[in-house]
Amino acid sequence: MLSVVDLSKTFNPGSVNERLALSGVSLELEPGDVVTVIGGNGAGKSTLLNMVAGVFPPDEGKISIDGQRIEMFPEHVRASYIGRVFQDPMMGTAASMSIEENLAMALKRGGKRKLLRGIKRNDRDFFREKLSLLGLGLENRLTTRVGLLSGGQRQALTLLMATLVTPKLLLLDEHTAALDPNTGQKVLDLTEKIIANNNLTTLMVTHNMEDALRIGNRTIMMHDGNIILDISGSKRENTTIPDLLEMFRKASGREMANDRMLLAN
Repeated sequence: MLSVVDLSKTFNPGSVNERLALSGVSLELEPGDVVTVIGGNGAGKSTLLNMVAGVFPPDEGKISIDGQRIEMFPEHVRASYIGRVFQDPMMGTAASMSIEENLAMALKRGGKRKLLRGIKRNDRDFFREKLSLLGLGLENRLTTRVGLLSGGQRQALTLLMATLVTPKLLLLDEHTAALDPNTGQKVLDLTEKIIANNNLTTLMVTHNMEDALRIGNRTIMMHDGNIILDISGSKRENTTIPDLLEMFRKASGREMANDRMLLAN
């Protein structure tokens, strides 16, 4: 379904700020796979998602979705294939627009852009139905400006927008990290529900090792721009957090030094 082959990216090449972000990364996802991605700061996790989404062009390598090569497609073209939720709740929505206007834009994701003549009654009924699944009462606030919502409400709305038109691939980039623990857990529960209900193929970056081992069917760990661990099946089910830390030490030759990851568990 998703195929990444020998993907490489170096930022600021030839300068004092040169940084190798990805080094020949290859990854295959089958339809319905939910893959969690973990690793320390600078491991290449977000760069991988940004490359798949089209934020950065690759230096080398291939990216395909359902056999369609997309690595040279601009970001707005890839939007017809990909839904995405960012770490920052402010990034996925338009604050000055209403809930229904944001949803109307999401409904046309990947299509030809044109001026809207207004939101039809059938669309509003559809939006209310989808919003009710969030359990946040937003179905009764269609005309509320999104900038007035809390961070958790806004992130839940962004998640709904990313999946309103079922994407071939859902990208989640630490999408609960900026929320308080209780709100983050609610958004994570909604995430699992939406993924399961729609059988979404998903690539989810997280800093929480417990979530990484619990959610989905596969976990990969990145370090210095490479995938150093890839576990699934019974091996993953029987892996504990101490096991994961030991696997990291053996694969990388060093201890996990990301306090944010360690304190999250």
